[in-house]
Amino acid sequence: MLHIINQSPFENNSLDTCLRMALPGHAVLLIEDAVYAATQGNALQERMTQACAKHSVYVLQPDLDARGLGSKLLAGVSPVDYGGFVDLVEKHDTSHSWL
Repeated sequence: MLHIINQSPFENNSLDTCLRMALPGHAVLLIEDAVYAATQGNALQERMTQACAKHSVYVLQPDLDARGLGSKLLAGVSPVDYGGFVDLVEKHDTSHSWL
């Protein structure tokens, strides 16, 4: 399963809920304001490092770059472009967008 999160983890609990519900081996894609969770030096860094040990974690690179965070990507998080986003959707039988 592919879990897609677009809300800031500092304004919404979608990321926490997703990470509690996601099974080991599921993929998590952070887009829009959710990309803040995938950066170094924030309060979620440890939580995201743990998530990377259980799940494949991706971030949409254009959204990361648009926020000036391209150089702050956490180790273990894989950047994807729009084509990579499409590839992830095709690769997984189901996807869930967390609101």
